[in-house]
Amino acid sequence: MLKFYYATISANSQRVWITLLEKQIPFEPIIVNLDGEQFQSEFTAINPLQQVPAIVDDGLRIFESLAILDYLEAKYPVPELMPKELDKLAIARMISIISLTELQPAAITLSKQLIGVEIDPTNVEKARQRANAILQFFEDTIGDRPYFTGNTFTIADIVAGTLVPSAAMFGISLAPYPGLNAWIERLSQRESFRQTAPTPEGVQAALPTIKKILETR
Repeated sequence: MLKFYYATISANSQRVWITLLEKQIPFEPIIVNLDGEQFQSEFTAINPLQQVPAIVDDGLRIFESLAILDYLEAKYPVPELMPKELDKLAIARMISIISLTELQPAAITLSKQLIGVEIDPTNVEKARQRANAILQFFEDTIGDRPYFTGNTFTIADIVAGTLVPSAAMFGISLAPYPGLNAWIERLSQRESFRQTAPTPEGVQAALPTIKKILETR
């Protein structure tokens, strides 16, 4: 059975978890406590970069969330989460990559300020402007459609959906984005999102660990 190494407070882990549930892939969940367990030899043998998530499937080790999602889509193609049509494929890839390479770094910068990690105020303002520009692009892209590529739930909704709903947690208001708010509500009705969403109590308990991690980034 596929082994899934994850942390409950990790958005990177959540998107893999959601995908496993959406595709109804049997898996063994293995929690990695980020207070140091990721640095132990047992997990380092799985992922030498010492980060979650990671999977082991039929002896194959894979880490980095997008690489895992690509693998799961190729090996377990039903239900299809990556569109075949070129325009929808481009949108799904674009939203996913922007979420990870642009929105997530901005969120990390803003989160540092909120939990008391020392950071240059200029960098915080730049991150705020960047996050709002990305959210406006997402708003324009989704419009009044159910999901980013239209009526079909895809990888774009999974990747962006593990970051955008948390905007308020890093000090960004979603009030100016009605399309995204409707989309977030739609995602919240999916069992995969309900099952994997971090609880407020869990986030609160994890704050010391989160702060320690952010101090190193």
